[in-house]
Amino acid sequence: MKKPRAYLSAAHFGPTMLITAIAFILTWNLWWEGPAYVVAFTVFLGQLIIGWSNDIYDYQDDLKHNRTNKPLVAGSLTVAQLRRTTFIFIPIAFIANLLGPLGLQGGSVYMLGVGCGIAYNFYFKFSPLSPLPYAIALAALPASMFYGASRTPLTWMVITGSLLGVSFHFLNVLKDLPQDQESKIGGLPQRLGKGKSLVVVAVLLGLSIAITVNALA
Repeated sequence: MKKPRAYLSAAHFGPTMLITAIAFILTWNLWWEGPAYVVAFTVFLGQLIIGWSNDIYDYQDDLKHNRTNKPLVAGSLTVAQLRRTTFIFIPIAFIANLLGPLGLQGGSVYMLGVGCGIAYNFYFKFSPLSPLPYAIALAALPASMFYGASRTPLTWMVITGSLLGVSFHFLNVLKDLPQDQESKIGGLPQRLGKGKSLVVVAVLLGLSIAITVNALA
């Protein structure tokens, strides 16, 4: 059981399950319970790739900062094992999403979000445009569910998803902010610092709440 736990941990289990749960709830409301389980599983596959590619790319930096909560640093997995598994799962995730309940349109939109996550890991993390992949990916998530159900995505939900995605990006960075700055990781939160980043989060969350309340009123 240690290996499966290590793979789940390397996939950033908490965020992965959060996105999977959101997909399940959205699909359940748009369709019914049956497709919701399938869509949640296909979304889960995409999130695995994002998390694994992140840990592969960050391995040297995680090692430098002795992040023993990471399976690669702890020795629960090797980089070669995780890389091999990632390459195996990439086509599986694509096929499952494109041929599953989301269909070609919904599956393509969701996999665009997965691509954004991978692009963040390898490039945008070091750029002042670091929030962009989060904004696109979390807008693509609800949009893909609507397209899969042959419905037009609700504008307010797509915008809210985008705002929440950027908020999550800032919050996720804060816990490692000093170490990231030491490693010269120059994403927008690292450039702004903790105080300004918290202000950004507060503003974005406030906007998200206001948009949602107005839409549901």
